[in-house]
Amino acid sequence: MTMQITTTLSATPTDDTRLAEILANPGFGTHFSDHMFTVEWTPEKGWYDARITPYGPVTLDPAAAVLHYAQETFEGMKAYRHDDDSLWLFRPEANAERMKRSSHRLALPVLEVPDFLQAVEELVRVDARWVPGNPDGGEKSLYLRPFMFASEKFLGVRPAQHVTFMVIASPAGAYFKGGVKPVTLWLTEEYTRAGRGGMGAAKTGGNYASSLVAQQEAYAEGCDQVVFLDGQEGRYVEELGGMNMYFVFDDGSIVTPATGTILEGITRSSIIELAGKMGHQVTERRFGIDEWRDGVASGRITEIFACGTAAVVTPVGSLKYAGGETPAPAGQDLTMRIREALVGVQLGREEDTFGWMHRVV
Repeated sequence: MTMQITTTLSATPTDDTRLAEILANPGFGTHFSDHMFTVEWTPEKGWYDARITPYGPVTLDPAAAVLHYAQETFEGMKAYRHDDDSLWLFRPEANAERMKRSSHRLALPVLEVPDFLQAVEELVRVDARWVPGNPDGGEKSLYLRPFMFASEKFLGVRPAQHVTFMVIASPAGAYFKGGVKPVTLWLTEEYTRAGRGGMGAAKTGGNYASSLVAQQEAYAEGCDQVVFLDGQEGRYVEELGGMNMYFVFDDGSIVTPATGTILEGITRSSIIELAGKMGHQVTERRFGIDEWRDGVASGRITEIFACGTAAVVTPVGSLKYAGGETPAPAGQDLTMRIREALVGVQLGREEDTFGWMHRVV
């Protein structure tokens, strides 16, 4: 059954002049829309008190379980304004299904797909004026952050008996200012992201927290992002701090590291379908760091790119590591064609032959 959502509109919404200023240069994760969605859960009531209220602080008891045991999950997705002013989501059902998998791994209650979609759609409708347009051919969107956390007041290691699910929204500009640029990568050989049976495939804050010290290491080495290897053998490429990876070979085939201990990215799975339709064989398998180095050196690897919700697709430049560096592959042609095709579908500039776009307004 669909949720009964009550809506309390803000008495002091952002005025039109200020909103225009924000949408002209939104940045990423800096400004937030006027409202937020909240629904709560207990074993006795199930999900209850679904509501949209003015955006504002959340009150938590100091003993709230999430603050002590990190029991939480989240999603990242975008709403797009097409040229006819209609508003669309990109594959929101996939986000809803992934949150179900993450919730299961974190011992949180499951919010079913129709309820997830209803929560996101209703917030987009209420804050529709916060979805930026792109009359200049840009890539602006409204970033949506659904998240769930253990809000029960207790100290003790067990699944929480009170959980809160929320959705907030933040206008986002193009990830790359001044054009898409290759990212330089640092290979961490000290830190790993996750191991077999761990939380690597769940979208939970702990995964990102575990990447931060290695990301600091990357910055100190003059790099943009960090590359993690598998936790068992330290030989196989897994993912970046916040993106999945692809390797393009000289015969047109593409390899992406297999999932299981890495996040099942929605952009990642979309690229597998898109590249396949473009005539490229995509293989998901273990991919060794030596294969990366040797492939670039021999010219067999012609392009490397990374993908995620924020950046969509970005070419990968050089790989640095203790005692050496592997240069960037020579090409970016397929990378940019995939990027343009995917962004074109999202923004309504290309036909959606996959049925990925979900109309809200």
